[in-house]
Amino acid sequence: MRIAQVAPLEESVPPRLYGGTERVIAWLTEELIGLGHEVTLFASGDSQTRATLVPVWPRAVRFGRPRLNTIIAQTALVETVARRAPDFDVIHWHTDWLHLPLCSRLKVPSVTTLHGRLDLPGLSEALRHFPHAPFISISHSQRAPLGNVNWLGTVYHGLPPDSLQACFEPGSYLAFLGRLTPEKGPETAIRLARFAGMPLRIAAKLPHSERRYFEERVLPLIESDGIQFIGEINGRNKERFLAEAAALLFPIKWPEPFGLVMIEAMACGTPVIAFRRGSVPEVIEEGVTGFIVENEKEARRAIRRLPELDRRGVRSGFEQRFSARRMAEDYVRYYRMLNGCVSGNRLRTDEVMI
Repeated sequence: MRIAQVAPLEESVPPRLYGGTERVIAWLTEELIGLGHEVTLFASGDSQTRATLVPVWPRAVRFGRPRLNTIIAQTALVETVARRAPDFDVIHWHTDWLHLPLCSRLKVPSVTTLHGRLDLPGLSEALRHFPHAPFISISHSQRAPLGNVNWLGTVYHGLPPDSLQACFEPGSYLAFLGRLTPEKGPETAIRLARFAGMPLRIAAKLPHSERRYFEERVLPLIESDGIQFIGEINGRNKERFLAEAAALLFPIKWPEPFGLVMIEAMACGTPVIAFRRGSVPEVIEEGVTGFIVENEKEARRAIRRLPELDRRGVRSGFEQRFSARRMAEDYVRYYRMLNGCVSGNRLRTDEVMI
């Protein structure tokens, strides 16, 4: 198939540092090529890919100076894809909803993966204008706020098994990896590490909008013994950071749509202690790849139970459920359904649910 992948322009594909969506797009694109498909990637010019790259914007918007409103670049992105649309059998959008008015007017099948939180004011009402636009969720729980849209199915993220190497020796510290925002629970992670008497290493992106929160609520805690703030890390450093940890702490306070860092930790053989929010029960196998907890009290118990988990079993759980090849094959089923390529007939949505 001739497939277009349309990426956000905030980060490159793959991202230089933080950027879960762009990382997933990179893995998906490479696997689709490995499956024999002809893939074109619409992304920033500093992206790296084996696909045909259409550099819509010179570099990732995040690193441009002066800082650009992302919508300006996205407008150019939508127009560029529209001009090339006849070249493709299917267009796969990863850009939220800005493109939807265009898709309803194109003759080429399109599908949108929604990567973020969907409990946003007004979103449900806005999407009522696009009752036939097909969407894919990244977890079943992500769909809860939008029961009125045309969900084709759920495709869990996956990553190449050889992109992160596992370590099967017990780790020496607890790890926190993500954004430094209240909803990610860094303060909770610090309290848990202190209770356990273990070092905590925090590798995280600090959004500009959260600098005050960081300076007033988190930084004073980081300055205490045993708590180390590393900052953002790239893929090469991430492997060592996760593989040498005793566990990844995932004390979220919001309905996490997927939580890519959970499967990255699992790929390294590192168990996850996660609060039961959003996608967590769909990703973590209780007592196999980690522990699902309701509160801090249960999380403290889970830390003590870490020796019960087999790190080889954690890695095996990742390989069985979250490979990039499985992700790509799942998406291809939906592409073929939308393109009418399965037995020459268009299938009903319920015939291809994953």
